[in-house]
Amino acid sequence: MKIRNAVLKDLETITNIELECFPIAEAAKKDAIEDRITTFSDGFLVGEVDDKIIGFINGAAFDGMTIKDEYFSDMKYHSDKGKTLAVYGLDVQPDYQHKGYARKLMNAFIEYGKSSQRSFIILTCKEHLLQYYESFGFENNGLSESSHGGAKWYDMTLTL
Repeated sequence: MKIRNAVLKDLETITNIELECFPIAEAAKKDAIEDRITTFSDGFLVGEVDDKIIGFINGAAFDGMTIKDEYFSDMKYHSDKGKTLAVYGLDVQPDYQHKGYARKLMNAFIEYGKSSQRSFIILTCKEHLLQYYESFGFENNGLSESSHGGAKWYDMTLTL
């Protein structure tokens, strides 16, 4: 898999993958994805297999330690110099899941965090994904205050 930064020409494909991977109430809207690409392309990585985008990971930087629901839809909270990277989404098309591609994307994001001298990576996840993220070294901080999309989320932190 080739990993590169997202560009605006990827927007349609990324939006379609987002809708395949998340329920409509949780999926990022096209304009939010566009905002993420234009505001923080360094933190928006896509994975390609045979020149086809099959997944991506994206987020923002700031100095807080938790993701608030409004962060998902508005990049005004992003700070280029923020010491914390937040993962807003890790998506892999269903046909390509369970083949290690998500792991490669997460590892690339972690490497970006280290190389850009960030201190932490944070994310929210559902209960069935806790062990998956713990396998990268994330610590479970318990139930999140987030109710994004009406779901129950857990806060996770990786110290870099």
